[in-house]
Amino acid sequence: MRCADIYFGLPPKEVRKLSYELTLKYNLKRPSSWDENRMAGEDWFSAFMRRNTELSLRAAQATSLSRATSFNRTNVDAFYDNLQKVMDRDSFEPQDIYNMDETGVTTVQRPDRVVARRGIRQVGSVTSAERGTLVTIAFAANAIGNVIPPLFVFPRVRYQDHFIRDGPLSAVGTANPSGWMQDEGFMLFLKQFQKHTNCSVNHKVLLVLDNHSSHVHINALDFCKENGIVCLSFPPHCSHKLQPLDRSVYGPFKKAVNSQCDAWMRNHPGKTMSIYDIPGVVARAMPLALTPGNIQAGFKKTGIYPYNRDIFNDLDFAPAYVTDRPTPNEAKPQDDSNLPETNNNSTSIEKPNSNYDSQHTPNASDVEENSNEAILAEESVQESTTFQFLQPSLPAPINPTPHDNSITNSRTNSPKLSTSDEVFTPHIVKPYPKAPPRQTENKGRKKRKSTIYTDTPEKEAIQKEAEERERKKRAKEMKVNRSLKSKCSKPKGIKKMKTTKKPKVSSDEDEEEYYCLVCMESYGTSRPGEDWLQCTGCKMWAHEACTAGDPFYLCHNCESD
Repeated sequence: MRCADIYFGLPPKEVRKLSYELTLKYNLKRPSSWDENRMAGEDWFSAFMRRNTELSLRAAQATSLSRATSFNRTNVDAFYDNLQKVMDRDSFEPQDIYNMDETGVTTVQRPDRVVARRGIRQVGSVTSAERGTLVTIAFAANAIGNVIPPLFVFPRVRYQDHFIRDGPLSAVGTANPSGWMQDEGFMLFLKQFQKHTNCSVNHKVLLVLDNHSSHVHINALDFCKENGIVCLSFPPHCSHKLQPLDRSVYGPFKKAVNSQCDAWMRNHPGKTMSIYDIPGVVARAMPLALTPGNIQAGFKKTGIYPYNRDIFNDLDFAPAYVTDRPTPNEAKPQDDSNLPETNNNSTSIEKPNSNYDSQHTPNASDVEENSNEAILAEESVQESTTFQFLQPSLPAPINPTPHDNSITNSRTNSPKLSTSDEVFTPHIVKPYPKAPPRQTENKGRKKRKSTIYTDTPEKEAIQKEAEERERKKRAKEMKVNRSLKSKCSKPKGIKKMKTTKKPKVSSDEDEEEYYCLVCMESYGTSRPGEDWLQCTGCKMWAHEACTAGDPFYLCHNCESD
């Protein structure tokens, strides 16, 4: 149960292997078939599940490693600290607290269950195509259950008004080749949001959203600042727990969309659903899913409104156990005695450090003392994965002695030791996974955190980041232009004079681009192979077609001098 709580649940075969390893560790009686298969039998597992009625076989939901580990108490407390700060500062009413998020709808639905003949091997249902085309939809809802008309983002180069002719009332749309939310699309959404909320500097509203790059664009933050929109972001990879729309709205919405797509296919037999039919499907699915009750439940389950920062317990934070360690700015130099020692024969267990372990793992100190046993030769195989599964050693079977009070199994000749001297726990054989220490270097893009983006210090920091990115982008473009110019034909001088050599200019100056002295066209935009002449006086360049074609060209500036 503990392994399932931290999202590293054991499948039936692993449980059977663990049972066999425990019999080796504690020298328990076992059938000979266990030694042959190196695991317990299927009949033992069936009986084990019948004896423990609190256990059941469940289909695990795929959860990314980032989501499982990022939802920890440190990140969540930082979000609620920022939420409490803005709530105390501006005294937002529930109708002024909004959550915004995007979701995707494709033209290929997941069919509903149908009634079919019993015993048939396969039941099919018609879909539009093999692969669907995604359309992004942005919703915003407040804590009392009202919904802003959505924004549709179509995977097209140009947007046309007829794309949303069957969509919800007052809905808007945009288009880009990727079909994902981008800076221009988010600006259009903010204008739609300001229009329907009637927010201003005197009537502020709180917009809680994730930290996607399009949401933290400096132009969007300027618009929010000017119109009284306070933007508060969730911690990275935590929206599956903290975002109201994710918790209680998008699940029913996707089911309603699938049902409406099935109905569309039945009403239009032989036709293929296109992205222009999606707004009509969404318009029919919205009243079924985006109800005031569902929306209010999402805000309540996340503790945003009514405000409740203790809405999550230790079990909710259990998946972050594998990275239960201080953040880089809070980390202290570790003593060598606290680090796990690993060699070819033994591995020490890192003592769990969380409230959950103190409540659910009894006698943790006893477990740690018994973790350095010798391992069987055939079991000394060390796995190398992203997370270090600290695998302690298994002891060799103990031979019975005349004065031993243990019970000997006649089938395996292994004695049964009394368990009064040591604690029986699977943690000794298969400890919980634990992540290695953090790397000191932080490579890649900057990691975000829960932030009030519209506050002046945060907004200025984002503006500096945008300016730095723009400066690097211009420098990269200039470097590429220089590389292309060196490969293309250069302005031709007459008789290979020394004047054909370009003057050296600093790499970070904007004047590095050359312009015609007559028509002011840049050399980078001129036609390939076009001849240029250099002035014999000022050493500047001009199109040969713009001059008289004199080999000893002298520009009009030098002639006037």
